[in-house]
Amino acid sequence: MSVGTAPGKVILFGEHAVVYGRPAIAVPVRDRQATAWVQPAPPGSGIVLRAEDLGQCYPLTAAPTDDALALIVQLTLKTLEVALSQDLTVTVRSTIPMASGLGSGAAVSAAVVRALAAHFSAELAPHQVSELVYQTELLHHGTPSGIDNTVVAFEQPVYFVKGQPSERFQVGHPFHLLIGDTGIPSSTKVVVADVRRRWEANRARYDALFDAIGHITDEARRAIERGDIAALGSLMDRNQDLLQEIEVSSPGLERLIRAAKKAGALGAKLSGAGRGGNMVALVSQSTAERVANAVRQAGAKDVIMTTLEGDTR
Repeated sequence: MSVGTAPGKVILFGEHAVVYGRPAIAVPVRDRQATAWVQPAPPGSGIVLRAEDLGQCYPLTAAPTDDALALIVQLTLKTLEVALSQDLTVTVRSTIPMASGLGSGAAVSAAVVRALAAHFSAELAPHQVSELVYQTELLHHGTPSGIDNTVVAFEQPVYFVKGQPSERFQVGHPFHLLIGDTGIPSSTKVVVADVRRRWEANRARYDALFDAIGHITDEARRAIERGDIAALGSLMDRNQDLLQEIEVSSPGLERLIRAAKKAGALGAKLSGAGRGGNMVALVSQSTAERVANAVRQAGAKDVIMTTLEGDTR
């Protein structure tokens, strides 16, 4: 049996604006993982897909055309130059919440790519994994930024501009993030499409908002590189104000953000598409537990702590 894994991810800065060519920063969340297993199946079985979290098991040949799991298996086997006439069982399981902005779909796809590559004794570079996963992101999100597949494939903090090579950069000082899940599912595809409609109706206003988010993202990269945690928190708050103007926040997100800030978070904002999913807060070691309790009391269904370590290059 061959195994592949991939972490979740959280966007720190730049969501939505990144779709329109502005930069974004995202980091892996190693406390949540997707795992895939590939093992031989009895002769004549063909390729069988098992999505354990969804309670689904079905042959590849019966998968609908918009099935991301089937697509990533097909694309990976084609890349590996392996025929589809294999007798295999591909099983996936994930501890990453679905439809919450933590890159669940991308992580599952990356785990499948790695498991299949291991099964056939092949090596795929991170950029090859990223390119394969991006094809499934088109199904998940319609017009994806490309940031999810990049972060889960490289498993490093990434400064990302669509259409340009991703950049991994130095972290001047470790910092701690608390991720609070509203428990409200949010379809990235739907929210991104809604923002696009608004942009098309008022391009000047939305381009100005996207420009402002892009400038904040650049400032945030510099703050991270020099280890200026206080500045980073302020920039998160400013980014959230602009996301509110884009109309992708929600009462559930705002409730968790207010609770985190009141309990001592240095900054907090939504992460991902918005209108549900997760908020992310910058905390210190001394305030982390207090903020976590406050966010839970405010209604968070799950709380994840993750640390971004220094010098990740």
